[in-house]
Amino acid sequence: MKVRGGIAGYFRYISDILALSRMVRSQDVHTEKRTPTEGFLRGDLLFKDGSRLHFRELVSTDPKVELVSYTYQYMQADGTMLFRYDDADHFLDLPTAPHHKHVGETEVVAANAPDLESVLKEIEGLIKT
Repeated sequence: MKVRGGIAGYFRYISDILALSRMVRSQDVHTEKRTPTEGFLRGDLLFKDGSRLHFRELVSTDPKVELVSYTYQYMQADGTMLFRYDDADHFLDLPTAPHHKHVGETEVVAANAPDLESVLKEIEGLIKT
């Protein structure tokens, strides 16, 4: 993916995605511009069913958007983890290592690196409308 305007453009892109979501009830997102093309985001999204997504991204936008490091952790309203995508290097036997997905509290499966937009679409598919 390419965005215009370096990291500031990426931050606007994320803000727009969140503004368009019909499932996000509230959001607390913090951005930190480190260079004109690199930055850090962390956030907590509350969905209309009480579930939450905690996320963080270290992003480079030169020459295209690349997640240097990420975590997307989605939990039920009571705090029970439903899934978490991350790139920690503790499951190196998986074909997508270091990228993987935790499903529930115990299962770990191979998964390609997602982005926030695809994670939101996955969550929206899980939330009953």
